[in-house]
Amino acid sequence: MANSAQARKRARQAEKHRQRNASARSRMRTYIKKVVKAIDAGDKSAAENAYKAAVPVIDKAARKGLIHMNKAARHKSRLNAHIRSMQG
Repeated sequence: MANSAQARKRARQAEKHRQRNASARSRMRTYIKKVVKAIDAGDKSAAENAYKAAVPVIDKAARKGLIHMNKAARHKSRLNAHIRSMQG
């Protein structure tokens, strides 16, 4: 356990950051899953709406350093490609 006041404070801060990051990461994954679920159901309009809602969440996670910019771009590109390839 941390002994100095500085180390105790850093431990408190690290725990706060860890919880905030976990929440943001979970939120991002949930939005991605909503898009995937709509794609699997074959509902193109629902998939497009879910994608439009997911993009800002993915971008924010990348801006905050939660995920790499390239990973955000990869997620968006693949989801969009699935939606574009759908019929209807």
